[in-house]
Amino acid sequence: MKPSSLLSYVTALLTLSLLLTSIACAEDDDGKLRIIVFGGHPDDAEYKAGGTAVKWARLGHHVKFVSATNGDVSDQPGSKEEVAALRKAEVTACARKFGVTTQVLDIHDGEIEPTLEMRKTFIRLIRDWRADIVIGHRPWDYHPDHRAVGMLLQDASFLVTARRFCPEVPALEKMPIILFTSDEFTTPKPFTPTIAVALDDAFEQKLDGLHEITSQVYGRDSAASARGIPAASNELGRRTWLKMHWENRNGGEANTYRDLLIKLYGPVQGKAVKVAETFEISEYGRQPKPEEIKVLFPFFP
Repeated sequence: MKPSSLLSYVTALLTLSLLLTSIACAEDDDGKLRIIVFGGHPDDAEYKAGGTAVKWARLGHHVKFVSATNGDVSDQPGSKEEVAALRKAEVTACARKFGVTTQVLDIHDGEIEPTLEMRKTFIRLIRDWRADIVIGHRPWDYHPDHRAVGMLLQDASFLVTARRFCPEVPALEKMPIILFTSDEFTTPKPFTPTIAVALDDAFEQKLDGLHEITSQVYGRDSAASARGIPAASNELGRRTWLKMHWENRNGGEANTYRDLLIKLYGPVQGKAVKVAETFEISEYGRQPKPEEIKVLFPFFP
């Protein structure tokens, strides 16, 4: 087959695939929210938004996690291809526990850049999912992969409704709301959350999912031992360690942003929240009206 013919054939297949995806999504238009969460690696979306995703999924809303790289530089035994396959299998197992959909892009860890082609990829993913809410890293994150994801979301936000850009995928009718996940970076702009989600009723399910991401949550046995993490043969010990670690992590988020939790949940419930995930509404997306917040986050009182 000539190169030009091969290219035409591949383009036709891609167009058909996108068309079938759009048809399937149209048939699934059940009035529920559609949320897509981007992470730099196979664990980021799960760490930062796993509990909130569980709460949405329980209410029948549709959540998709996208890993922008395949995580193949992780310090694990085997070739890069084997490591990538391992990490994909881990987040796939995690997604089943969360009740969400997952996809890992075949891009080498450490090599994603905010190029035009990647901008188109992100726009296609957001449109294919018909996203009401898009979540990802802030473009000020210090990790290059995370920062690239944030920049790509920033750039995509201006084009997801532009019908003549990537015309093979139907444009969104309205710009989605974009949320940034939490981080501790302060320069040039510190994380300033506008949403805090209580996870107390979803925390155990989040832990069930994270337990599947063994290579990142626990690490290699030799390194795990040095960190005081029980060996893989001691599953109960690992579960206990995992709960303590994440109670500290998500509990710290709850304590840091206690005033926001009280504002959203009221003085009694807000003060009682033990673990939380927090998000910042980005200025790049559509700005929700105050009365929309309880629609977008239907687990708020």
